Amino acid sequence: MKILLVEDDADTRSYVSAGLQARGHSVDESGDGNDGLLRATQHDYDVIVLDRMLPARDGMSVLRNLRSCGTHAKVLMLTALGDVDARIEGMEAGADDYLGKPFALNELIARLNAISRRGAHTHTLTCLRIGDMELDLILQRVHRGERQIHLHPREWDLLKFLALHADEVVTRAMLLEHVWGYQSSPHTNLVDTHVCRLRGKIERDFLGPRMLRTIRGEGYMLSAKRD
Repeated sequence: MKILLVEDDADTRSYVSAGLQARGHSVDESGDGNDGLLRATQHDYDVIVLDRMLPARDGMSVLRNLRSCGTHAKVLMLTALGDVDARIEGMEAGADDYLGKPFALNELIARLNAISRRGAHTHTLTCLRIGDMELDLILQRVHRGERQIHLHPREWDLLKFLALHADEVVTRAMLLEHVWGYQSSPHTNLVDTHVCRLRGKIERDFLGPRMLRTIRGEGYMLSAKRD
């Protein structure tokens, strides 16, 4: 991906930029709102990582200007303002996702991967296939081979989100937010419990590679690829 990183804290900017480049992304950096807005309107970016509290021009002003001039780049906002009202304001202004500080680099990268693919699935696809497993998005049914797998509604939501991001690491925080609607990550084993149950249903008694993997220290990945 081609990414614009607009962040005034030099240490944070250097840390995030190095992490993104280490994963093969192209990164341009900016330290204030005016320069960030200028770069965003002069170049085509896949994703803009935008700090909310910026000198010269704050992140909300940058975001509103970008959307008013028709910039289609996905925008992930970073901010120390993690309350619900601040999040809603950012999303209503056109942000595609919102990540509070402090944050883990793996969480940031997982969210960037997610929003970069968002919009390419649900409006055009009626089914998803991962290996020999098929999800019918209309009837909300799951088959692996010739066998139907019966899921509870929450298990379906969990599997669908993982399938939409197949072969990508999905963090627990992302699942809590997008499957359960939580805006924070409480100390709970809710995700792990549901993943364990889902894993049993989609893997038990089936031949072939395991599909729902735990990525230690990061989250989960749904994949038909062999280890």
